[in-house]
Amino acid sequence: MKADNRNFKTVNGVNVTRLVETINLIKESPDISQFKFRATNKWQNGTYNQATVKDFYGALQEDDTRDPMYFDTDEPPVLLGGNKGANPVEYLLIGLSGCLTTAMVAHAAAKGIELRSVESRLEGDLDVQGFLGMSEEIPVEYQQIRVTFKIDADISDEQKQELIEMAQKYSPVFNTVSKPVTVQVGLDKG
Repeated sequence: MKADNRNFKTVNGVNVTRLVETINLIKESPDISQFKFRATNKWQNGTYNQATVKDFYGALQEDDTRDPMYFDTDEPPVLLGGNKGANPVEYLLIGLSGCLTTAMVAHAAAKGIELRSVESRLEGDLDVQGFLGMSEEIPVEYQQIRVTFKIDADISDEQKQELIEMAQKYSPVFNTVSKPVTVQVGLDKG
């Protein structure tokens, strides 16, 4: 799906012409829409890990053309870490913020809504007694995540709220964390 970018319309940095072309291609051949994203992780020491993202499957083919991207995860000293990276639950917030924003910006672009800026603040409540195995009654997961957006655009507050609702509706990460999803965990015996 190589693009000809000579005559295209861009809104919010999104090539709307290509977006419409991609949607039409998927309508013609729905198999193009199937993706498999991957990450690997290697424990380094203590609470420090390094994750890598490189290849994925999408648009009916394997893609390993990008350089590897590395993500350090660690804990703050109060949780026995060395602050060598964000902790995994912070990465979850980062992923959620990026996905909600991307969904919002792309759908706004498709509607022709020009955005000057979009900022978000995320905060999650977590009681580490669950993670530490101190109480079976205290959940291990976030009890609540709050997201607030600041949107700068020449649209009404009602239209901004509609963009936030579209972001929730179309964000894969939002839908993954807000609805039950099957996660299979097993041992690689290789």
